[in-house]
Amino acid sequence: MRPSYLLPLAGAASLLISLAAPEYARAAERYADRPETQQFIQEMHERHGFDKDALSYVFRRAQHLPSVIKAISPPLDPVAVRSWQRYRGRFIEPIRIKAGLAFWARHQDSIRAASEKYGVPEEIIVGIIGVETIYGRNTGNYQTVSALSTLAFDYPRRAELFRGELENLLLMAREQGRDPLDYQGSYAGALGLPQFLPSSVRNYAVDFDGDGRIDLLNSPKDAIGSVARYMQMHGWESGAPVAVRASVGGDANLVPLLANDINPAFDAATLASHGVRAASGETPPGKAAFVELVTPGEDSEYWLGYQNFYVITRYNRSSFYAMSVFQLGEAIKAAREAAMARR
Repeated sequence: MRPSYLLPLAGAASLLISLAAPEYARAAERYADRPETQQFIQEMHERHGFDKDALSYVFRRAQHLPSVIKAISPPLDPVAVRSWQRYRGRFIEPIRIKAGLAFWARHQDSIRAASEKYGVPEEIIVGIIGVETIYGRNTGNYQTVSALSTLAFDYPRRAELFRGELENLLLMAREQGRDPLDYQGSYAGALGLPQFLPSSVRNYAVDFDGDGRIDLLNSPKDAIGSVARYMQMHGWESGAPVAVRASVGGDANLVPLLANDINPAFDAATLASHGVRAASGETPPGKAAFVELVTPGEDSEYWLGYQNFYVITRYNRSSFYAMSVFQLGEAIKAAREAAMARR
C-alpha cells in the first residue's frame, strides 16, 4: 500500500502528466502520419513534383521538438523584460569584439570585395555575422527539418510562415543535392554563419568563393558575400548614414514620431517641428525614423534611423537588433583602426 505522505505528490504527478499529455502525444506521433503533413506532402508533389514516398520518409524521421516552441514563444510580459542596455550588453562586449577583429583580419580581402561589389560598409557585414553567430561559433544544433516541422505543424500563430520555410528547405536540399535531414541550424530554422532562413538562402545567397556551390556554414566567403547582397537587395544606400544620435527638446512632442515605428518617414523639418534634431547639429540628408531605445529605470536613448538602419531591420525586425549590428560594427572598426595605428 502506498504511504499516505506520498499521496499529495502522486496527485501532483498525475496532474502534471495529464497537462503534458498533448505534448507527449505529439512527440510520439510521427509527422508522416499526421493529416496536415500528408496534405503538405501532396501539395509539394503537385507544385514541385516531389516524390511522396521520399517526403514521407523524411517526415517519419522528423521529430517534434518542444524546446523549439519554448524558445520561439514570446515572454508572458514582453514590456517588463525589454531593456536596451541588457540587450546591448549581450553583443557589444569584449569577446565578440575580439572575435570580430580576428574574423576581419582573416577574411579582409573577401570583406573588402563584398563591400565594393554591393556597396555595404565592411563593418556592417562584420557586425551582422558577429551578432548572429559570433563568427560561426554558435550556428545552432537543431535538425532543421525537425525544427521547421515543429513550427509548421505545432505553432499555429506562425504556421504559414514556417510551412513556407519548410517548403524552401526541401527545394533548397533538392537544388543542392543534399539530404534534407542533414541540415542543422537554429531553433527557427536559420542556417550558417549569417543565419539565413531557407527562403533567404534561395533568394539572396551567393557563391562568393567561386567553388560552384553555396555553403553558408563552411565557407566564410559565401557568408560574407551573401550578407552584403542581402543588404543591397533590400535597399542599402551606398555612402548614406545608418543612424545618428538625436537631441530632444524639453517641449518635444514625441508621440506622433514614435507611432511611426522604424519606417524612415520624417524629414529634418518635420523632426524639428516636433523638437527633435541630430545631436551633432549636422542633420544628414534623407528621411529618418525616430528611434527610442528603452531601458527600465533609466533615460531612453534617442536616435535617428535612416534608410540603411531600416534595411538592417529587414534582417531582424527590431530596432534593438539593428542598433546592435551598427554599434558592434563600429566598435570593431574602431578597435581595428586603433590596432593598425599602433603598428
